[in-house]
Amino acid sequence: MKSFLITIFASLFSFVLATSCSGHALEPGYLEIIPIENEQWQVTWRKPQVSGKAMEIDAVLPKNCAPRRAPSSRFDGRAYVSGWIASCTENIWDNEIFIEGLNSTATDVLVRFIAGPGETATSLRLTPSYPSALLPAVQTTWTILSTYITLGFDHILGGIDHLLFVFALFLLVPNRRSLIWAITAFTISHSITLALAAVGWLSVPTPPVEAIIALSIAFLAVEIVTKNNDQKTMMQRYPWLVAFAFGLLHGLGFASALKEIGLPNSEIPIALLAFNLGIEAGQLMFVTCLIVITFIIKKMRSVKVFPEAIIGQTGNSLAGYMIGSIAAYWTIERVATFFI
Repeated sequence: MKSFLITIFASLFSFVLATSCSGHALEPGYLEIIPIENEQWQVTWRKPQVSGKAMEIDAVLPKNCAPRRAPSSRFDGRAYVSGWIASCTENIWDNEIFIEGLNSTATDVLVRFIAGPGETATSLRLTPSYPSALLPAVQTTWTILSTYITLGFDHILGGIDHLLFVFALFLLVPNRRSLIWAITAFTISHSITLALAAVGWLSVPTPPVEAIIALSIAFLAVEIVTKNNDQKTMMQRYPWLVAFAFGLLHGLGFASALKEIGLPNSEIPIALLAFNLGIEAGQLMFVTCLIVITFIIKKMRSVKVFPEAIIGQTGNSLAGYMIGSIAAYWTIERVATFFI
């Protein structure tokens, strides 16, 4: 019965993963509006890719601007990009921008706006519930914090490969204290590489990083399937060390997503901290959910050990094979992009 319960949980979890097209959440849209001169503005508009086509959303500039919409877009390998120069009479700030069609999607759009030469960049987050906003002349620190915390939170909860790595750690490390140390090490290490990459001190091509992240999940899957309490592997002896090493890679993956979103030039430390806090909040919520599920099963079955006793060898191995299969698929898929 114990194995059966964890098998059901693993099966449901893996089903959600298998129905996902990739290991990442849909990238948010991105709209940038920068002043040039004489009431002219350089506009850059990035639309996410959905099933090989541009998402059916469109950025609409304020009524005092022309042209208000983007010309034809080109695919840059990750998104559909348009760029044009808009002429706007009077001030563009305190006027409304609108993302047409956003209310019919499940993604967000990040807007980066500079009110004038030498002014601080402003970042806004438009959502399906709030697809429009007034362009502000000044942005507060609180706005930056709330925007990037939400972006980090959404990214980790939609980044299924990162969550699957944490789930594998949860299955592999039976001791609560060891699990906390492993998660902490993973958090510290990905925070380091996220910061280094975000400020430009570390630059690694995205495709190899994504492929190695998938391999890191496959490595944990093998550890789960071949786990032997009599002959402990390095992962079993030093889970925090292995989690720290792989966390460095996952941090580069987070940095890749943040690069697509962009950072406000004058508030990089605050935005970076907020994005990382959002990631940690999402990760903490996910681990908390796993612990609560474990606790419920423990109470139902009067299990005395956490969490190994609820994971019989059969169920544990099945979960490992499922995780490994998904990770192998992602690895092949991402390596294939090297040759495209």
